[in-house]
Amino acid sequence: MYAVIKTGGKQYRVEPGLKLRVEKLDTDVGSTVEFKPLLLKREDGSLEFNTGKVIAEVVAHGKGKKLTVFKYKPKKNYKRWKGHRQLYTELLIKEIKP
Repeated sequence: MYAVIKTGGKQYRVEPGLKLRVEKLDTDVGSTVEFKPLLLKREDGSLEFNTGKVIAEVVAHGKGKKLTVFKYKPKKNYKRWKGHRQLYTELLIKEIKP
């Protein structure tokens, strides 16, 4: 059984036991989070839309790899470097309830 959830403006295909990094959520480590799935597929092959719920546990919060943002204008001696590290929340998918 798997489900498709939406969080942080992105959609993720999840299964029980999967570890997943999503955009930062304002929850404490160790707490549980519920998502309403957009799509739910069962083992018998049937599809259901907007039913059930996905229960996940917050494992950790952190920062992603550093990205370099570089601006450049030719012939004008203009160069700017900037770094960015995206905040994330790591989730462990506990169960999918139909």
